[in-house]
Amino acid sequence: MQSALGAARFRLQFPQSLATYDDYATAQKTVDFLSDEGFPVENCMIVGTDLKQMERITGRLTTGRVALSGAISGLWLGLFVGILFSFFGTANAVAEIVSTMLLGLVFGLVWSLVGFAMSRGQRDFASVTQVIATKYEVLVEHKVAAQAREVLAKLPGALPNPFA
Repeated sequence: MQSALGAARFRLQFPQSLATYDDYATAQKTVDFLSDEGFPVENCMIVGTDLKQMERITGRLTTGRVALSGAISGLWLGLFVGILFSFFGTANAVAEIVSTMLLGLVFGLVWSLVGFAMSRGQRDFASVTQVIATKYEVLVEHKVAAQAREVLAKLPGALPNPFA
């Protein structure tokens, strides 16, 4: 039921397009202007459309880089597990934390190297990926669409030129 209520928040009954922009900042400026003019902005939505995935290559993966990354990740996991064990253990807490950190380091190191070796050089680079919109459309509820267009006409360049 919670997801149905959350999804309803992102719906308008009969949305109409007010304007489409190339960047989010301009779409946001449009809604902000409508708000400043007293327009009921709860009848608006900004929708990112024409999605594309971008991947930025951050560097080459080498055996050394993979090993270091795996060792550091394992170390952090070992620290976390060691702290949890120290809450419930009766032994020396410092020794428990250090030993789980070392076990985590070895596990992370081996696991990352095995994974890298299994890829057989098919993807030996690191990257970050992001999905972005190339267009941003401001939608308004049909019952206030004409009012929104009138208000927005006061903002120079906010509405697309129908003759262009």
